[in-house]
Amino acid sequence: MASARTRLAAGTSDDVGAFRQRLLDGLAGSIVEVGYRNTTVAEIVRRARTSRRTFYEHFSDKEACFVTLLTDSNAETVRQISAAVDPGAPWASQVRQAVEAWIASAESAPAITLSWIRDVPALGAPARRLQRDMMEAFIVMIQTLCDTEEWRAAGAGPVSRQLTVLLLGGLRELIATTVEDGGQISDVTEVAVQASIALLGPRG
Repeated sequence: MASARTRLAAGTSDDVGAFRQRLLDGLAGSIVEVGYRNTTVAEIVRRARTSRRTFYEHFSDKEACFVTLLTDSNAETVRQISAAVDPGAPWASQVRQAVEAWIASAESAPAITLSWIRDVPALGAPARRLQRDMMEAFIVMIQTLCDTEEWRAAGAGPVSRQLTVLLLGGLRELIATTVEDGGQISDVTEVAVQASIALLGPRG
């Protein structure tokens, strides 16, 4: 049976996590409404229904909150894509599964997706480190998914780092311009799938 001190510590930890999530949700909501650049700490705490003091107990500034939001979001996207791919399926089917999962994740929060692509490059060192770290996570994910018996048997793997970076950059820009033009991200699914198959497929 847990002691009173243990229960108190657990409760405190739960409270900290809940406040942190409320602040992240507040930032996400503000990005949807007015964009990251027009978001203020005051707006975040208003949406989170908490105080500036609570905000600064969790984050040093708006950018730190943004970095945390994107770190969590991108880690979940990588998890969803990896879980969506059946390693026993034909390699081209695996490409479709991965692209569809990525697009579904992006479409669930298009404003956050666009902010990640457009706002992060203009921010400070922590955000730029995040950009590199997240790119690396996607590179590792793609190289891992493409380094299986199914891919090697088809002559389609492994995939080089340079080719992976090229694919990721193209897909990110396609998604960003689609959102900026007011389109649905799912509208580019077939183009994204075919381009990915062309880049990742067997090399003659």
